[in-house]
Amino acid sequence: QVQLVESGGGLVQAGGSLRLSCTVSGRTFSNNAMGWFRQAAGKEREFVASIRWIGRSRSYADSVKGRFTVSGGNAPNTVHLQMNSLKPEDTAVYYCAAKVVATWSVWGQGTQVTVSS
Repeated sequence: QVQLVESGGGLVQAGGSLRLSCTVSGRTFSNNAMGWFRQAAGKEREFVASIRWIGRSRSYADSVKGRFTVSGGNAPNTVHLQMNSLKPEDTAVYYCAAKVVATWSVWGQGTQVTVSS
């Protein structure tokens, strides 16, 4: 069974930084991209950032551009999210996901990020 495992969440003050990591647990699988989504309390899940393996192109939500950086790890199917200049509105559960063909179909359990003002 394929599972994505996130790590690196926690509590940080506004203006601080956190680095999230995501790796694959279980059997390996082929995917086109990996990325991060987040869901704040009472809100819908939203896209944050992603990286495509072919060409290493990156995409970001407007709300995080210039503050967050998504990167692929040295190991296959590993992705990181460096979050700088964090704001209280970044508080959410952050989910790692993998895109198989054209669908974000493999998800992690999520890691909590809390930014205090």
